[in-house]
Amino acid sequence: MPSFEVLRSYWSMAEVATNGVILLNLIGALLLGLMVGYERSYHGRAAGMRTYGLVCMASCALTVIGGYPQHWFGGHIMLITSTDPTRIIQGIVTGIGFLGAGVIMREGFNISGLTTAASIWASAVIGIMVGIGFYLSAMGLAFLCAMSMIFLFRVEAWLPSRHAVAITMRFKKDYLPREDALRRIALSRGYEIAGGSLMIGSEAGLQEWRFVAIALSKHSGATLSELSAELTAFDGIEGFQLSHARN
Repeated sequence: MPSFEVLRSYWSMAEVATNGVILLNLIGALLLGLMVGYERSYHGRAAGMRTYGLVCMASCALTVIGGYPQHWFGGHIMLITSTDPTRIIQGIVTGIGFLGAGVIMREGFNISGLTTAASIWASAVIGIMVGIGFYLSAMGLAFLCAMSMIFLFRVEAWLPSRHAVAITMRFKKDYLPREDALRRIALSRGYEIAGGSLMIGSEAGLQEWRFVAIALSKHSGATLSELSAELTAFDGIEGFQLSHARN
């Protein structure tokens, strides 16, 4: 078959219609992923709307293209006799996970790089879709991924949310803090201590408490400078550290 005819088959009515169905699936997956991600974002978690949206959409793309093998390579799947494209896809998806894991960093209660890792995996899926000839779907997925990373942080900033603060307090020698008193103080400042985040250590008679405090609402909670001023004036504290947390 002439090369022009092969190229034209990639943009036949059947191929375009299939790509249109795939795009509808991708949009639906993105919206549902954003819904789940918002719940995590609202509670100050590291994986928010963008991460969940990208992962859900890329997973949908890999799943749905498997349902249309007759449209792979412009409908010329019969030309592939010595290789199995699904095994190649499986190897790519497995290998790209190690690359994504390399950009995820954790420092204390802060986790960064999750959205970057998700975008790397989504980029691999875009490459797979181009490779099997679903050009329109690949362009749609690339557009949706780019728009998600560019604009979704503005949507997250507009939606109701609860910011989190990572707090480390080192108490003076022989001072014994109480957890119930600490929780009451946090509530009076517009925060609650996240369940399971409290860690207690001791060295040379000095106790060190580390935990994440989550604001009760988007506009509640003292600022870091206000918290710093209060902790500085507290007699029982030897030293402290404050930072915004995505746990």
